Amino acid sequence: MENKLWFRAKRYGWGWCPCSWQGWVVLLIWVVVFVFAIVKFDHEWLKNVVVIIVIMVCLIWICYKKGEKPRWRWG
Repeated sequence: MENKLWFRAKRYGWGWCPCSWQGWVVLLIWVVVFVFAIVKFDHEWLKNVVVIIVIMVCLIWICYKKGEKPRWRWG
């Protein structure tokens, strides 16, 4: 099976940008979950912060596994 990249390293700075439909789907799902977590904020702020941190770590992990190796780029 071909190891196609879902995320390309950014041209400037550090991080990734989606470069395939799979990457865009992952990013769209992440945005929906993030917005849902923000809208559903309640009095248990610690639980909400933990949820946001977990989904951010998941996105970074997926980008790392399915993207180019990140490095700082000055352009």
